[in-house]
Amino acid sequence: MSVARLKQAAKESVSGLPREFWWLWTSTLVNRLGGFVATFLAMYLTVDRGYSPMFAGLVGALHGLGGAVSAVVSGVLTDRLGRRPTLLVSQVSTAVTVAVLGFVQDPVAIAVVTCLVGMTSNASRPAVQAMIADIVRPEDRVRAFALNYWAINLGFAVSAAAAGLIASHGYLTLFVGDAGMTLLCAVIVFAKVPESRPERGVAPTGGAGVAVEESEVGLGSVLRDRRFMAVVGLSYLVATLIQQAFVALPVAMGAEGLSSTDYGIAIATNGALIVAVQIPVTRFLEHRDPAPLLMVSALLTGGGFGLTAFAGSVGMYTVAVTVWTLGEIINSPTQMGLVARLSPTHARGRYQGMYSLSWSLASLTAPLVGGAVMDRFGADALWASSAVVGLVAAGGYAALGRAMRSRPEAGGSGGEGSGSGVGAGAGAEVGAAAEGEVSAGGGAGPVGVAAGGGATGASDGEARGVGAEPVAG
Repeated sequence: MSVARLKQAAKESVSGLPREFWWLWTSTLVNRLGGFVATFLAMYLTVDRGYSPMFAGLVGALHGLGGAVSAVVSGVLTDRLGRRPTLLVSQVSTAVTVAVLGFVQDPVAIAVVTCLVGMTSNASRPAVQAMIADIVRPEDRVRAFALNYWAINLGFAVSAAAAGLIASHGYLTLFVGDAGMTLLCAVIVFAKVPESRPERGVAPTGGAGVAVEESEVGLGSVLRDRRFMAVVGLSYLVATLIQQAFVALPVAMGAEGLSSTDYGIAIATNGALIVAVQIPVTRFLEHRDPAPLLMVSALLTGGGFGLTAFAGSVGMYTVAVTVWTLGEIINSPTQMGLVARLSPTHARGRYQGMYSLSWSLASLTAPLVGGAVMDRFGADALWASSAVVGLVAAGGYAALGRAMRSRPEAGGSGGEGSGSGVGAGAGAEVGAAAEGEVSAGGGAGPVGVAAGGGATGASDGEARGVGAEPVAG
């Protein structure tokens, strides 16, 4: 490909997105550039403080538990208080708790403060994801989520490399630096990112100009939305696979006689591949039916971890990492856009919070399950099970796609465009953009779900590390 064509492709990848999105994107990048603590927390506890690996694992689980609690609470606050206030409170409180964690020494205090760090840091995800869905046109959301995900991984790659050098001057520098960068992120949001929560009131239903009063959507309604909760459940399955890369994979490589440097080389493939190909791959994905894409992503993720059973060298482990990373690249923006599609306008925070919960629970349970399987049956059994989980998730996405194609949202249900299920393509997205985003009760299922819009975690995903999700901002 010529330089001119590369420049044109890059321009098309970033054009047409609102200024507010780019300030939010910048805040995400700054935040992840300073994301030192989550990556090196286990090493800090075992090497610098001299605690046991069991204690480090307990602290990591508490970090994940805090994130799981805050995912739901933050989702509600995002809808009730607004995206911007929730995001600012999360960032400022994260800076405070991270700084405090650098000074506490009592093991109980470390455990408690780490749980608070998990709560405060994860609270930003529903707000960021809801804000992107608010300010970006439906047909551009896949691209916007992918760009945000790309910023997270670029920041992670840089911060992980820098953290090793910074830690040589003392781990306290990592905590203070992380807190400072998080505060800078909050300053950017405060100065440049306006509130994006849509005003509640009377909205058109999309049918003959009739207007209805928008109904309140509570957490109970979210839980009764069967199709959305199916997405959450499938997201959890995929997330449990990806989380094995940060606990089970290094343990397995160590058992093969490979060093931490070897693991670093293999896992670095993940971040490098995402930074290199996420944007061009998203250009191919953004207007396609998400159900087949999510099927492929589940097969690649499960298959990649399944290949680990046959790895015995750094090269083969790197091949396996490459395969499941391709699945992650497809899954993250596609699934986050699908969540935005299924979320009523005034319940986006709650829906995004429930989606974030799937990743938080995976970060809490995956290390425990993975460790138990490895101890009882061996590493090969874990990798074989991972391949089976990938197949189950792929089958689930196929069934979800068929269900939504056979039962599209009824006209006037309050989705972003009517009559567009998972099987809807670009035409439904464009129609949604022209029609406007509305939400009301009464669609298919207990909650009128939004079905137009772009077709994509975090994932927010967040940076890699203890209790971390690879998606979200």
